[in-house]
Amino acid sequence: MRMNYEEKATMKVLMTGNEAIARGAWEAGVIVCAAYPGTPSTEIIENAATYKEMYSEWSPNEKVALEVGLGAAIGGGRTLVAMKHVGVNVAADPLFTLSYTGINAGLVLISADDPGMHSSQDEQDNRHYGRAAKIPILEPSDSQECLDFVRVALELSEEYDTPVMLRMTTRVSHSQSLVNLGERREIPLGPYIKNPGKYVMLPGHGRLRHPIVEERLHKLAEYAETSQLNRIEGKGKQGIITNGITYQYVREVFGKDVSLLKLGMTYPLPRGLITDFIQSVDTCYVIEELDPFIEDHIRAWGFSPHGKDVFPAIGELLPETIAACVPHLTQETSAPVSAAADPASSKTNRETSDDAPVLPGRPPVLCPGCPHRAVFYVLNRLKLTVSGDIGCYTLGALAPLNAMDTTICMGASIGAALGMEKARGKDFARNLVAVIGDSTFVHSGITALIDVVYNRGTTTTLILDNSTTGMTGHQENPTTGFTVGGEVTVQIDLPLLAKAVGVKRIVEVDPFDLDHFTEVLKTELAVEEPSVIIVRRPCVLVRPVSGRSKVASQPPVSVDADLCTGCAQCLRIGCPCLVKIEPETGSKIRKVSVDASQCTGCGLCVSLCRPQAIVRKDG
Repeated sequence: MRMNYEEKATMKVLMTGNEAIARGAWEAGVIVCAAYPGTPSTEIIENAATYKEMYSEWSPNEKVALEVGLGAAIGGGRTLVAMKHVGVNVAADPLFTLSYTGINAGLVLISADDPGMHSSQDEQDNRHYGRAAKIPILEPSDSQECLDFVRVALELSEEYDTPVMLRMTTRVSHSQSLVNLGERREIPLGPYIKNPGKYVMLPGHGRLRHPIVEERLHKLAEYAETSQLNRIEGKGKQGIITNGITYQYVREVFGKDVSLLKLGMTYPLPRGLITDFIQSVDTCYVIEELDPFIEDHIRAWGFSPHGKDVFPAIGELLPETIAACVPHLTQETSAPVSAAADPASSKTNRETSDDAPVLPGRPPVLCPGCPHRAVFYVLNRLKLTVSGDIGCYTLGALAPLNAMDTTICMGASIGAALGMEKARGKDFARNLVAVIGDSTFVHSGITALIDVVYNRGTTTTLILDNSTTGMTGHQENPTTGFTVGGEVTVQIDLPLLAKAVGVKRIVEVDPFDLDHFTEVLKTELAVEEPSVIIVRRPCVLVRPVSGRSKVASQPPVSVDADLCTGCAQCLRIGCPCLVKIEPETGSKIRKVSVDASQCTGCGLCVSLCRPQAIVRKDG
């Protein structure tokens, strides 16, 4: 439940980092917010949309979101653009040029990185993007800093005529801490002055802007030396340089018995401040998640701190990880350490004793009643090569469905399928499909479908339309007919869109009609021209929205034990509601049971049960 923050101004409340980012934007006078949903950034725009003074939108993709944002900023309005780390890959084209043009009003780009890959295909460190684009990077370590750093970033953006990257990580985005709420500061819309020499990046104009970018970096480095974003805490012989959420972990492990340089601005770095700090301690450690970004800069200046020679460059640096990497250092401090000091030990504070039971693994699975389950069951049964994409349906790659061959990035499925066809020929393409979700198709699949048509491919594309952006928590997208605020808007017509780009064979199917779906697939795979199959059934978890009803509720199914033969055909769909039970006394047959508390009554297992042992409870 979202709070009415306007009524709680001047109060101290618990907020996640993402909620605090939205609040900070509101307090700082932002008027335009744009994003594409992606964990761990999604809740920023969902919360921003609750503030009526700010226009908020789900954009079709991250590139468009940044283009909307830069247009608003050049037009004179403070702007916030949010995306997850891989989204910056999509937005990189306008970002690098925006660094040259500068802005007219403040623009903050949120890059929400995902150390540990909780919900991502990689764990790239986007501080490299800030450096490559020559823009400043701020990194908050708690929710209060999230709120405050948005304001600071906007002020820096305007003072130095640059976009500013605010780098979040999953733990900061999703952890709660106390935040002091303030009032909104109304910032007048800046005047718009036509200035093609600044905003039209012809080569001649760009050459004139590049020296300005370099001079700006020099001034930002001077600012970093005295900025309160960077501060020294504690006093000890051992020194630690750290940033972001790792600062919290370092404090937990070492207390105040070390000298600590907390960097809230990690690019450009304060060389003088860091040099003085290193020279003031006996030994210096750089503790940062993922790449040795800060460490590499320091080594380039001629110093040799401990960093990735001690701490891993993979995954999160949790408190127990830090403690285990420097046991000698934790023993010198009086702070309680939450993990065993022996780095060779695999125990952590999560284990209570040697007798603790080992819990079974819980791999991610498609939800009970998910329409994607039927799709991948059929694809597996037909033994097709499946070029996959990013979404809930990526779970179709896992057992027992085992029905996906590749997943690279948003929108790659269609282009990759065409590439396979061009490399291996049309005979290979007769057993090849591209699978993509409705939101991902709009994000970056349309252009690939155009490529299939234009370059005379025969790719069969399955658009899995479940009426939502499911993986990131059921956000609206251009195919749903609703905005981020729930207002009714124009709904993209997927069949008409496919026809408009040149596809002549377009079929709509219900995935739970297995026989019809199977026949359609076989037919479209056999023809030597592009085809689009729109597999349409709403996500079983779609929330009721005005003008759109939830999937019709169905009674759960049950198993007639007398008819069940234990063939386990139903288990091939991987539904978590279906489990094998121990055989009765004197029997060797492990029959199937249904967890009625989870069952949505989708009926997929009913259609697969040859002995007709699975029936609906209402008969």
